[in-house]
Amino acid sequence: MAKTRVIEIDPLTRVEGHGKVTIHLDDHNNVDEARLHIVEFRGFERFILGRLYWEVPVIVQRLCGICPVSHHLAASKAMDSIVGVDRLTPTAEKLRRLMHYGQILQSNVLHFFHLSSPDLLFGFESDVAKRNIFGVIEAHPELAVKGIKLRKFGQEVIKLTAGKKIHGTSAVPGGVNKNLSTAERDYLLQDIAQMRGWAQEAVDIARGYTLEHMETVRGFAAFNSSHMSLVREDGAMDLYHGVLRAIDASGNVIFDQVDYREFNDYLMEEVRSWSYMKFPFIKRRGNLDGWYRVGPLSRMNTAGFIDTPLADEAHVEFRASTNNQPNHMSLAYHWARMIEVLHCVEKIDELLNDPDLQGDELLLKGERREEGIGVIEAPRGTLFHHYRVDENDQVSFCNLIVSTTNNNEAMNRAVTQVAKAHLSNRKSITEGMLNQVEVAVRAYDPCLSCATHALGQMPLDVELYDAQGELLERKLRS
Repeated sequence: MAKTRVIEIDPLTRVEGHGKVTIHLDDHNNVDEARLHIVEFRGFERFILGRLYWEVPVIVQRLCGICPVSHHLAASKAMDSIVGVDRLTPTAEKLRRLMHYGQILQSNVLHFFHLSSPDLLFGFESDVAKRNIFGVIEAHPELAVKGIKLRKFGQEVIKLTAGKKIHGTSAVPGGVNKNLSTAERDYLLQDIAQMRGWAQEAVDIARGYTLEHMETVRGFAAFNSSHMSLVREDGAMDLYHGVLRAIDASGNVIFDQVDYREFNDYLMEEVRSWSYMKFPFIKRRGNLDGWYRVGPLSRMNTAGFIDTPLADEAHVEFRASTNNQPNHMSLAYHWARMIEVLHCVEKIDELLNDPDLQGDELLLKGERREEGIGVIEAPRGTLFHHYRVDENDQVSFCNLIVSTTNNNEAMNRAVTQVAKAHLSNRKSITEGMLNQVEVAVRAYDPCLSCATHALGQMPLDVELYDAQGELLERKLRS
């Protein structure tokens, strides 16, 4: 029996966290299958057990240094339920929202300008020595500076609302522990007009790339799927709170107006032997047809509208590009991300002019409960935190379904489609060929450390074997 030829891309580059891709070829050098592997052990759901519930919002954000605010807030929302608070004070909710918009802004900008723009500006198979953030800085210094300063603004919002740029402490069960002073407000307001202008430019860049390369975009990791996100009860996009909505590939509603605390009635997680990351699916559609996508692309598809004028105008144009049908093109994630950046700048402006941010009613407390579920739209998609707490105030159960986990099946399909298109019937490896596969994964902005909750290392050693298992070629990237 002939052996399968295997190509490994280990690790993936320009993503947050660590993973690899294996590509299996048959005797005719055609791709048989491709898989995205998350290879680190998943640990946070276990070692959080036994910790006191009020410690959880600070501990779980150590999952990640890129999107700690998302875990901080999702855990805080879950712990709000534990302390019996279903609705925060206006000051507490608006401060959390401000923090969250800063987080979406800085994370989406980081991905677009630092991680993905080299592919978009120079080409997927351009010189690898140039295809990186330093190449962008050299060739497009003004664009690079705008990206850096946009992200810095988002980080400043986080710092002034969370207490620190990374791993803040301000969201606590039942509310927040600080407000925003007038001096802090004025500091952020002085740059808001500039940030709005740059965010609009970023939308223009992403839209322009998508429309100018539509033939490539339509054929690159584009496939039909269902989509899910939180939406406001009136159907508007809401990144902080809302009800769950899922649509199928044709735009038909699968479920809507679902209280996210009932997510276990609608979603399940499947385990597969070759990855530490689970595969969620919609229960009633089964594990074969029930997979879905989340994140900026899905939020554009599920939302009826956006409640800020500039972003809503951009959303209308985004939807028009597919005749108001769901957009299934993985590379369109970039355009969607920049629309969200513009939305966040508009919401930050709106909130900074709200006097509730200087209020002093910060905390509430109600009747103690044993179970809490917090859900938020993280930069990469819908994020679920589910906890139970015992009579000693210690966590007795924890389950996290992170955004990247929700996109697991979609990323595997993207990898397979691109591998078949660019690696089949090839006799040697090129770096550009491998990067085509990485571009497919990179479109989803995966946070693999969030999805697996462990550490890893970042060498790249790719080996090509023939059908008899003999090593044909090896390429090493230090």
